[in-house]
Amino acid sequence: MLNDEPPIGPRSFWRALKARKLNFFSGVPDSTFQGAYNAMVADPDILYIPAVREDVALGVASAAYFHGGLGGVMMQNSGIGNIVNPLTSFNLLYEVPALLVVGWRGYGGPPNDAPEHWIMGQKTSDIFDLLQVPYEVLEPGELESALDRLLGAIEQRSVPGALLVRPGVLE
Repeated sequence: MLNDEPPIGPRSFWRALKARKLNFFSGVPDSTFQGAYNAMVADPDILYIPAVREDVALGVASAAYFHGGLGGVMMQNSGIGNIVNPLTSFNLLYEVPALLVVGWRGYGGPPNDAPEHWIMGQKTSDIFDLLQVPYEVLEPGELESALDRLLGAIEQRSVPGALLVRPGVLE
């Protein structure tokens, strides 16, 4: 961790998102934030639609825009490859915003994670930079400010944005 703050608890995480009217999610489970995922599924105030792949989840979450809201996608960074085409040919092209909550496997490279996550771990932020998708790296003690900055960028540009969640930051 970059600071000495304790990890963000699942209830605090979802309370902050729901306070910002984020209560419609789709996605693929990720062990990086298993506790938060389980809390989301159990929360009666959150509508969660499971998806078989991240591109499907992005399509489902994008529907919220057409009803005046902002939908979210829960995913691991390994699924970024699955969303590049719909992200570029639909969401970015037609300015359909969504919040991507991305578990950042492979962050810090070896020996912090399994080898199959090292390359994507190194390239995660580079891919969002290349696609000009705004993102914030979630840090303990900075949940609300990171969300507000990211949601401001999403609203200003009417594009998806990503909240990158390193292992251990979110319970």
